[in-house]
Amino acid sequence: MKRLITAILMLSAALTAAENGADTMPRVLILTTGGTIASRTDAPLIEGPALVQAVPELLEHARISVEEFSVIGSSKMTPDHWLRLAKRINEIFAEDADLAGIVITHGTDTMEETAYFLNLTVKSNRAVVLVGSMRASNEVSADGPANLVAAVRVAADEQAIDQGVLIVLNEDITAARDAWKTDNRRVQTFGASNVGHVGMVDPDGVRFLHRVIQPHTTATEFDVSDIDALPEVLILSDFTGIDPSVVENFCRQAMDGLVVRTFAGGRMSAGMLAGLAAVSDRNLPIVVTSRVPGGRIVDAPDYPFPAIIANGQQDNKARILLMLALTMTSDSEELQRIFDLY
Repeated sequence: MKRLITAILMLSAALTAAENGADTMPRVLILTTGGTIASRTDAPLIEGPALVQAVPELLEHARISVEEFSVIGSSKMTPDHWLRLAKRINEIFAEDADLAGIVITHGTDTMEETAYFLNLTVKSNRAVVLVGSMRASNEVSADGPANLVAAVRVAADEQAIDQGVLIVLNEDITAARDAWKTDNRRVQTFGASNVGHVGMVDPDGVRFLHRVIQPHTTATEFDVSDIDALPEVLILSDFTGIDPSVVENFCRQAMDGLVVRTFAGGRMSAGMLAGLAAVSDRNLPIVVTSRVPGGRIVDAPDYPFPAIIANGQQDNKARILLMLALTMTSDSEELQRIFDLY
């Protein structure tokens, strides 16, 4: 069950801060979901309030409140979690006009997916910042506390307004659309292969270098307020020598759409092409992505089935965009418009 902690953390520290005029500081809500930032080796995950109370330095940058949304590793996240989280964020912003922003603590395994979903469905231009860590809280040089302070600084900064949903890790600020986890262990794991980071968190201030031009948050056409479940979209990865029967059997599963992860430039193996052609009578919306981290698919091959070409999105994000697009249309030309735009 969701628990809301409305008190300012660390009463004695808060009183001291108030004496120094902290009541004029921006207010930031921290929504905790779990993940490595809340983990300890060989111990249960730390609950949200305790996680935040362990970092009293947060009070130097904002007035903090905490709400525990979940206590799970991000590998356990589901589309249902995304829906509930987006609705809760929209509800919070609608009820609290003076809140500067929201920080979401989250595991890094699926952080980029949650961030991208929220980037398309949050209906406020105020800051939403996802943050996590690569090291457990009781490891030497745990990176969670510093990352959390940096995320709150970004969420409290006016420069973050209308920047879309952001990820802050290792003092880098990355746009949700472009964020890509690149390393299983290193603290600088998040990159953005096509455009780089949008900013950084330095000791003397938050610095933004550029903005995302693709529509996000208030500028998107997606509305999940009345949606209880998202369409079922699966991902199938091509590989050398795949047998068409593997593709045909996979496509017999119940699904509303399919994302195919192909080779460079959208090229497919003969088996993948034959298998997808054999199931074309299902009229499944098929989105083609590339397994190459950088660049778009340009001049895609002629496929023996209708296909939508992803606009540089990796397969997991193309799945999210297709799920949301299918809540509005199944027309292939309209789906291609959506992928070209976002």
